[in-house]
Amino acid sequence: VGTCCRKSSTETLNHLRNSARQMSVCGVKSGLRLQADTWARCSGARGIPRLPAAALRRSGAPQIPLRSRRASTQPPQALFGRLFGGGMTAAPNVEEQKEKLLQKLVGLGRGVNASDAERREVNQLAKQLESRNPNKKALASPLLAGKWELLYTTSDSILGTSRPSFLRPNGPIHQFLDPENLKAANKESWPFFNQVYADLTPESDSRVAVQFKQFRILGLLPITAPEGAKGKLDTTFLDEELRISRGDKGNLFILRQVDPKARP
Repeated sequence: VGTCCRKSSTETLNHLRNSARQMSVCGVKSGLRLQADTWARCSGARGIPRLPAAALRRSGAPQIPLRSRRASTQPPQALFGRLFGGGMTAAPNVEEQKEKLLQKLVGLGRGVNASDAERREVNQLAKQLESRNPNKKALASPLLAGKWELLYTTSDSILGTSRPSFLRPNGPIHQFLDPENLKAANKESWPFFNQVYADLTPESDSRVAVQFKQFRILGLLPITAPEGAKGKLDTTFLDEELRISRGDKGNLFILRQVDPKARP
């Protein structure tokens, strides 16, 4: 600093002009102004001229593209976190959270193979997505209708955990929804192809009362459902690929969209 303070005003200006030719990073003009103010304080000189925009252009300093200018407005903690691998990190977006949840479901056999710890972890991951639900009025969304494949549930009656493994549903389980006509159906595949059909009654923007109307054993033999065969279903997360629902008995359902045009 002592050496800097002994420079004359002329030497200072020359130094600034030389610096302008060498600088190749963004913020050239503001950097030079900061240097000029600092040198003025050190040398005691007043009114050291600042380089005009024309001088910066003649110096060959690169112009910052519009995209770079927009990027530079990001919060400092996010910028430094990317550059140096530290500081605050951005919260995962919805797609990342969905991927994390789906990866956790691998190997759980729709939930029948899940341990208590794995169930708690799946539930926590589901809650994180539910907090960022893009369609809170699920019954009014066109994304709700269609054919959904069951990926995971905590419902023992659907999983058949009380039955021997060879008597449990082993093929895909699909749920068909028709919100416009308030109809729904659950259909198992191999080995028994059982089906159940239900009427829906809206209770809120996302919750319906479910009244089961008919069971079909082996997909053929119809049996009228008893009056007490009912429940409730609340859609807590919905987008074009994934749906999370919770039943009135506390069960969690995670489903993947297969065919948005299919109906019960």
